[in-house]
Amino acid sequence: MPIPNAQRQAAYRARHLQSVDGQGVRLNLIVGTHAKCALERLASAHGLTQRALLERLLVQAEQRTVAALPAPLRTDYYEQRLSLLADAVTP
Repeated sequence: MPIPNAQRQAAYRARHLQSVDGQGVRLNLIVGTHAKCALERLASAHGLTQRALLERLLVQAEQRTVAALPAPLRTDYYEQRLSLLADAVTP
């Protein structure tokens, strides 16, 4: 008896979450066409998957943001109690 599509999809998602050292989480979002094309081009140019590129860019952006914060504000940042304006801290 064939496995229903919903079960196949659930198994696929579960496998892929576990493939990242058991630390994966699913992120569903819609981005603009320009951003998607930029992601594809950047990933290709750097020889990375789109996921690897996004992870690298996010980690780098966070490192620059934290480095620009005064030490007393870093705890607030990590506990998500800090709201930064888009141009208040330039990475």
